[in-house]
Amino acid sequence: MKSIAVFCGARHGLRPEFTAAARELGALLAEREITLVYGGGHIGLMGEVATACLNAGGQVIGVIPEFMVERELALESCTELIVVDSMHSRKAKMAELADGFIAMAGGFGTLDEVFEILTWSQIGLHAKPVGLLNTANYYDALTKFLEGAIAAGFLAEAEYHKLQSAHTPAALLDILSRLPSVPEGQWWKV
Repeated sequence: MKSIAVFCGARHGLRPEFTAAARELGALLAEREITLVYGGGHIGLMGEVATACLNAGGQVIGVIPEFMVERELALESCTELIVVDSMHSRKAKMAELADGFIAMAGGFGTLDEVFEILTWSQIGLHAKPVGLLNTANYYDALTKFLEGAIAAGFLAEAEYHKLQSAHTPAALLDILSRLPSVPEGQWWKV
């Protein structure tokens, strides 16, 4: 795996573990020579993961919409900063550049990004690994919800298991790097 897109909050959250995990993940990506692809911002967990990766000598590609650049939200020190026209273009470009995906703690934007990537996997648009960094059990309620969606018949168990989870950045990166990929276009057989 040469690059990972990280979806995460533009806020730090109320627990220091979230910021610590973002910094740890950024440094670990640099150490493992995995390029960070992220939303291009300098604020919140986004800024933390990118700054930590850069400080550890890593490569960081930020993908940010023009309106956010105009609001001075871009991290100008990215190795490469790609400015796009919309949030939709941002997600598509990040997906194109990444070999896998990690969702850290975040709000609506983070959930939108990870669920779109999971949907694209479900319909066979990609076969890249997707993981939740479940820092401080942040995603426990979400995984319980998804298990309920399986029980109610709205989600196939095989699709649910495409979403991996771990409590630490190192454990999640290890899991994602070992996952076999499903050939694109084979989703209907799962």
